[in-house]
Amino acid sequence: MTSANDLAALAIDIAREAGDLARVRRGEGVAIAATKSALADIVTDADREVEALIRARLSNERPEDGFLGEETGAERGSSDITWVVDPIDGTVNYAYGIPAYAVSIAAVTGEPTPEEWHAVAGAVYNPPLGEMFHAAEGEGAWLGDARLAVNTDPMTAGALLATGFGYDPATHAGDLERVARVMPLARDLRRAGAASLDFAYVAAGRLDGYFERGLQPWDHAAGALLVTEAGGRVGGAGPDGRVSNALSVASAPEVFDRLLAAALGA
Repeated sequence: MTSANDLAALAIDIAREAGDLARVRRGEGVAIAATKSALADIVTDADREVEALIRARLSNERPEDGFLGEETGAERGSSDITWVVDPIDGTVNYAYGIPAYAVSIAAVTGEPTPEEWHAVAGAVYNPPLGEMFHAAEGEGAWLGDARLAVNTDPMTAGALLATGFGYDPATHAGDLERVARVMPLARDLRRAGAASLDFAYVAAGRLDGYFERGLQPWDHAAGALLVTEAGGRVGGAGPDGRVSNALSVASAPEVFDRLLAAALGA
């Protein structure tokens, strides 16, 4: 049976190769290939090329496993493991040349849906900064060789929080109402534009908490594991309080309950 550490090592290796390809393609210039759910929700040629690289590597290394990717959809495997992949998280940042994008790769067991899966390994790689965040179940979360821990210092001045907004203009009013509910808890608010990095920054103590509506499975599969392995909490509006498209929250334990309640409007 493959260990979580072995799966994490493979995720790290592939994420680095994929991220380096994305960085090279960014330097050569970005071509917009299509739009997805809304005009602002773009996919670049690089997204597709990077996901194809990841899928080919996984197919070669672990042909029995399943695959769930942002650009090419789902494919069930014969093993209990599914790889959940966002080839370039933060595509708009990537297209504009903002150095806040990442390759996110996670290995999960069980049914390949966020409501049922169990994450066992993950890597989130930010190519512009060369930062590799990674985790294996029960082995902690790491930035390179440095072990991560969520921020547990007293937040007397409020929590440094992050969020994001959907691409559909019809959702913006609700998102802004949520921000208004959360702001009494906040020292300040950040909006970086790459969910996997927001989760990673919570794990690293660079943020005290993060909340967002509209996340897809590949947005949080690796990042949520980073947070829990760093001692944080992750939840949302899904069954049994799990992350969901309706709401996802990750934070240090000290702020989690208040942040979740405010984000939900409870």
